[in-house]
Amino acid sequence: MVEIKKAVQKPKVWETLEVKVPLSSGVSAAYDGKILTVKGPKGEVSKRLKYPYVSLKVEGNEVIIFSEHCGKREKKIIFTFQAHTTNLVKGVSEGFEYKLAVVYAKFPITAELKGQEFIVKNLLGEKVPRTVMLPADVKVSVNGKDILVSGIDKEKVGQAAASLEQLTRITHMDRRVIQDGIYITEKPHRVYS
Repeated sequence: MVEIKKAVQKPKVWETLEVKVPLSSGVSAAYDGKILTVKGPKGEVSKRLKYPYVSLKVEGNEVIIFSEHCGKREKKIIFTFQAHTTNLVKGVSEGFEYKLAVVYAKFPITAELKGQEFIVKNLLGEKVPRTVMLPADVKVSVNGKDILVSGIDKEKVGQAAASLEQLTRITHMDRRVIQDGIYITEKPHRVYS
């Protein structure tokens, strides 16, 4: 008769991990158990940051993200929360800007802003204008062929810039030949040439 040996599971070893995000001068933060609110010279931004076994606290001039039962998932969440907190702090102190360019060859494209509605007319000679609604806390300015999208919430500013780029997306023609549209030329961390 053959004996079957059971695999012995090793007890899981939990480690403690703590990450500190410094607050720049003139920036304050508050955490109520679910929502982190950061106030600074440019305004106020809040984000929901909650996950089991991961905690946040504000002490003095820094936000501390920690876990006493830290496994792989908790470690990933801690560093994600660190990135979100850094973006919140940078947003209320410096802000974020995306630059876009209007590109056309034959039909001149007209881009304009009415309230929070962005309108693109005459894209490839289309008679019906294309429109998109933008968030209220994102500022958009149109200066000829240049468009500037700015704000304090990185996610909303990036989504607004992407919405403007997708508004002029053409699917029925070869994009290598017909390159008319609106394109992102500069992000907070990258410049396209």
